[in-house]
Amino acid sequence: MQFLLEAESFKEQGNAFYAKKDYNEAYNYYTKAIDACPSNASYYGNRAATLMMLGKFREALGDAQQSVRMDDSFLRGHLREGKCHLSLGNAMAASRCFQRVVFCMDRALEFAPACHRFKILKAECLALLGRYSEAQSVISDILRIDATNADALYVRGLCLYYEDCIEKAVQFFVQALKMAPDHDKACLACRNAKALKAKKDEGNKAFKEGNYKLAFTLYTEALAIDPNNRKTNAKLYCNRGTVNSKLGKLCEAIGDCTSAIKLDDTYIKAYLRRAQW
Repeated sequence: MQFLLEAESFKEQGNAFYAKKDYNEAYNYYTKAIDACPSNASYYGNRAATLMMLGKFREALGDAQQSVRMDDSFLRGHLREGKCHLSLGNAMAASRCFQRVVFCMDRALEFAPACHRFKILKAECLALLGRYSEAQSVISDILRIDATNADALYVRGLCLYYEDCIEKAVQFFVQALKMAPDHDKACLACRNAKALKAKKDEGNKAFKEGNYKLAFTLYTEALAIDPNNRKTNAKLYCNRGTVNSKLGKLCEAIGDCTSAIKLDDTYIKAYLRRAQW
């Protein structure tokens, strides 16, 4: 029994460091909790969340997968596993994880139809699956009742962000952070959204000024900010393709437009530009 108390104490200390955004120390204490009680799924889940904040997605994936192996009903473990897969480029595996959470939340909502926590978790997974209108519908219902719900504001922003409405997305992330200043997901999303918009705008400015080499560099840097933002990245590839055409690199220009179409097969401009070259 003593080892359980010790493990729980380590976890609480880890939580305190996580709340302070000291993720290295949080990682150390979650590891101590696991060493003291290796059969607790939530400890692996907490360490996975910490590793994700440190950008160590492959290590985080291992912990997330271990957490759901130990407790298949641990939905945040499935969500974290999906996010890790997404960050590592494993779209199909990510989709399976998010679909599982949506399925489980639908079952849970049959018994607790008014539970905002279940609805928000479902909506976040719908957004990550690209089902933005469904996610927005769920979140709109919550915000009509509770306009200050930070998690709902974050998910609304997430939908807008992935639909390439970045300025509007930032507004919702900022609102979420006003309601909950320590909202890690809103903070990270807001930082990525601002960085992506700024770099894209810099690339557009360089292009208009005829500085095509600089524009190429800036669009390339923008593409590295968030590989999961498919619609914005499709536009960035198309823009970079135009730059390559101006630099006389037609094969690269065609390749960029093809990459844009792979990310967004409804993006007409990419088809038209590729056909021109």
